[in-house]
Order: sequence, then C-alpha cells, then structure tokens
Amino acid sequence: MTPEMGHTPPTYTFLGPEGTFTEAALLQVPGAREAIRVPAANAASALDLLRSGAVDGAMLPIENSIEGGVSATLDAIAGGQELWILREVIVPVSFVLLARAGTRRQDIRKVGTHPHAWAQTREWVRANLADAEHVPATSTAAAAYELLGEHPSFQAAICAPIVAERTGLEVLASGIEDNLGAVTRFVLIGRPGSLPAPTGADKTTVAIPLPEDRPGALMDILDQFASRGVNLSRIESRPTGQFLGHYFFSIDADGHIADARMAEALSGLHRISPQLRFLGSYPRADAQAPVVPAHTTDQAFRAAQEWVGAIRNLHPGPETGGGSKTA
Repeated sequence: MTPEMGHTPPTYTFLGPEGTFTEAALLQVPGAREAIRVPAANAASALDLLRSGAVDGAMLPIENSIEGGVSATLDAIAGGQELWILREVIVPVSFVLLARAGTRRQDIRKVGTHPHAWAQTREWVRANLADAEHVPATSTAAAAYELLGEHPSFQAAICAPIVAERTGLEVLASGIEDNLGAVTRFVLIGRPGSLPAPTGADKTTVAIPLPEDRPGALMDILDQFASRGVNLSRIESRPTGQFLGHYFFSIDADGHIADARMAEALSGLHRISPQLRFLGSYPRADAQAPVVPAHTTDQAFRAAQEWVGAIRNLHPGPETGGGSKTA
C-alpha cells in the first residue's frame, strides 16, 4: 500500500488526534508520510472506516510492554467483518507533563491522559503530584488538545513529546515514565487480500473461541501449537460479550501460515474450534527468527507426508478399489 507515481495515495486511519503514539507508529510505514491520514476517535470507529472501504488501512495499538494487550483493539478486530494484520511496529514510549503557560505544579489538581499512559506514569505522579487525580481521555494527544479549549476539565496532560511541539503548551516535566525502555506494539490492519510473504521471522495472530467450558479445553488448544513446535508470544482471554463465562483466546504465535508447522497447528485448531478466526501472518518488527526444532521444520513435515503417502499407495483403502473383502 505504498503510493506510486501517478497513483492516488493510500488513506490510513489511526487513533487520533494528531500527535498520538499511534500516528508516530503509522509514520514508520513506507509511504505513510505522503498518504492521507484520518484520525479516529477509537479502535471500533477506525475499523468501521476500514470495513466500509473509506480507508485502506488502520494503525492501532495492540500490546504494551507494561500493561499487556489493548483490549479495545483485540475485541474490535476479533468480531465483525474479517480483517487481517499486515505488519507490526514497535514504538518506544516516553511521556511529558504539559500545561498552559504559567501553570505551576502546585496548581495541578487533575491530570488528563489515556488510562494506559496513566498506568505507566502513576509512580512519578504519586511522587511529584501527590494530590492529583486522573481524568481519563480517549488518547494522550486528546488530553493535550483539550487544554487548548476554553474550559478544560484538568490543569495538565500527560502525552508524547511531539504534542508539545504541535500545541505550544508548556512542558513542566519530561521523561516521567516509570519504566525506562517501555514500548508499545502497534499493528497495521487491512482488508483480507494477499498475505505478506514469509520472511523466516514472522508472527501469526488468531482469535479462538472456546468451544465448550470443560476441564482440559484450553490444553487441547495449546497442544495444537506445542505438539508442532510453535511458540506462543502472547495469549490472552477476552469475553465474547454473548454471556457470562463465554471467552475467546487472542494468540500471537511465532511463524507464518506458509510454514508447515503453523499450517498444521491451525488445521488442528479448526477441528477443535471451527469458529477460529485467522487475523494475519506478518513480519516481526524485531526480525527475530524463532528456534525451530528439527522435527518441526518444513522438511520434516514433508518427509513425514511422503512416508505416509508411500504406505497408502502400497496398501490402498476400500475407497480406492483396493483392500480385502469378506464373505
């Protein structure tokens, strides 16, 4: 989805407004700086734009190294018209405290920001703004832009450094994250089409409804991966919303559907849970190739299939006209 000479540039949506970490992630996609970029208020509305054909792709956060999976994205992509993840982007997370010019720290009673940002800065806030309360915002940038309005509901905002440059708000403190080195993983989502080619360092994401709540049900799902040498890098349970106790599992697995071990695992999962949803095979952002046991390589699967095929050809079953008959 990179614009070509003479062609209309693609249109992307992202969790807005401008200046969010999500926009920073989108700008890492080749051609995105020249593309049309449309902010969305939340994950559901971004994917509605994508499903309707109004945009070509949607960039959304899916996992944070501190808070784990982003439930809004996991839920929005797992339901509705099928969508695929095309690539992932990792963005380092650092925060600043912004306020209107002239605001002093002792004047701050309420701080606006996204809940994930608050979770990653709460220790700093406790130490430096002991009495400040959190006011949730749809994004870190949205909190900063509210400060530019006539009647903001808080005196300061926690957001990305780029927002300070775009808004002209005063930076009261920088580097206020509690965990240095924290990152957020974002995914570019598109409509089903051609899969990204396997690179040898890939990831596959699936959503697996639990077919029935019984002892060993999750073990049956996990065994499909384990028995074929597929490592899982993330697994989370999410409610389906149908009724209490009904869940699906959101899973990231190391490998591409073009890999024999992954194809075999997904085939086994489909037998267990026919409502399995494939959400894409795409290159890992860190380009880290998995360690594949010798007995689960493509060559090993191919050799095993050839061995079984040779035996079946020598001893055809009744359906092929061979086999014994009894009186």
